[in-house]
Amino acid sequence: MLQFFSKYKFFAVVLFVLSAIIISIIYSILKPNKVLPVYEPDMVNAELVDSTVQYIRKYHKIADFKLTNQNGEEITQQNYENKIYVADFFFTTCQTICPIMTGHMKEIQERLKDDNEVLLLSHSVTPQIDSVARLKKYAIEKGVNDAKWNLVTGDKKQIYDLARKSYLAAKSDGDGGAYDMVHTENFVLVDKKKRIRGFYDGTNPEDIDKLIEDIAVLKNETK
Repeated sequence: MLQFFSKYKFFAVVLFVLSAIIISIIYSILKPNKVLPVYEPDMVNAELVDSTVQYIRKYHKIADFKLTNQNGEEITQQNYENKIYVADFFFTTCQTICPIMTGHMKEIQERLKDDNEVLLLSHSVTPQIDSVARLKKYAIEKGVNDAKWNLVTGDKKQIYDLARKSYLAAKSDGDGGAYDMVHTENFVLVDKKKRIRGFYDGTNPEDIDKLIEDIAVLKNETK
């Protein structure tokens, strides 16, 4: 018996290696790598999309913007060039969903603190109240890392157009006027090409875990 195994040992090893390779190939075919969708306005719930962009089926990207962060610095698309980022909409005086959302953004910040490819962007929906000084105070209280996370204020209409026409995140109609109010729990994942790759409930811990997983998927896609 020992002579038999000695004689065919090389053949057995080769057969084992080939079997492992074949099993690996079959597994990869049956379980392909996850790919995130590229969201276009016509793919998203119409309640979240401004009527002027609902018909768009391809090439949708986040529009250019010019806002001011908690340090009084001008923030544009240039600051997010070649970056993956998570965007949301909040206001400093909110006592309902915003504290939970901010806590979850802080969690994302901490879990990805050493990842230079990923940034955060929070837009104030009450820019007339949320001055630079107020945003700075809020940032300090919430533990915002200025190098990772911008809290921005600026022209209300611009911010509201971004929410409705770019990020597709707001459930209300409006024109960004004095009595218009956006209040949304959505976190939006944006890729390096300024395209939307995911929507998440910023108040739901399970969605935050999914968001972190999807960021990893997106990073693999861009390698």
